[in-house]
Amino acid sequence: MARMILGGAGGDASEAGSRPRVSFVVPAHDEELLLPRTLRALREAATDVSHEIVVADDASTDRTAALAEEAGARVVRIDARRIAAARNAGARAARGDVFVFVDADTVVPPATLAAALAAIDSGAAGGGAAVAFDGEIPRYARVGIAILNPLFRWIRASGGCFVYARRDAYERAGGWDESLLMSEEMTMCRALRRQGRFVVLRETVITSGRKLRTYRMRELLGTLFRIATRGKRGRNDRSLADLWYAPRRPDPAGVPDLAARLDGDWRA
Repeated sequence: MARMILGGAGGDASEAGSRPRVSFVVPAHDEELLLPRTLRALREAATDVSHEIVVADDASTDRTAALAEEAGARVVRIDARRIAAARNAGARAARGDVFVFVDADTVVPPATLAAALAAIDSGAAGGGAAVAFDGEIPRYARVGIAILNPLFRWIRASGGCFVYARRDAYERAGGWDESLLMSEEMTMCRALRRQGRFVVLRETVITSGRKLRTYRMRELLGTLFRIATRGKRGRNDRSLADLWYAPRRPDPAGVPDLAARLDGDWRA
């Protein structure tokens, strides 16, 4: 049986029955390459916080579940091939008072987790963070993220790679909308805003730039345009979902080294 990661001040890390403050919920499908990096970063970020890590393994065919268990995470297995369903499955198994949803290809620096918990302590219902990409990405993407980070802070929205929420706010919001294949994070942001203050941090998470490196700009923007123009029907159209659900194209960057980047002041 996989052990649960519990740690931080105020109690024995292995103390049975203790309730963690934070539950990290990590949805994953065939993420054996990047998941270990994500889990290591979560452990380092939460050194002084009582926490658990729940990996929701959605029909993986590789060693995702085994690697998660070896790293000390609790694994919940589902077979839905739907990101919202995986996040909800992880949340149902989670025991913490604060949920932090982190994609399996995303690194959370300690300062970002600390800022999220500070926002919760100040009364926020939930929020997100600024986003940076690992490795080299095309120039259009660098320009785009420089525009999107302040825009998302202004409209109080977040990408799905990092969303945090109080447990009670998440439950009142009704969880992630499983009728959607993609853009479910926009629906969740709106639902959390109805529960209270939604704080998008200046602190940054670092997510994989593999889609930007393996798809041409025309492919990416064309798909996003078709989804946007078809409304909710487009957000649940499997024929438009290859960016998220098709077998991944090989990333020429492999697993970019983030050690040097994590040492600085990551604020957007």
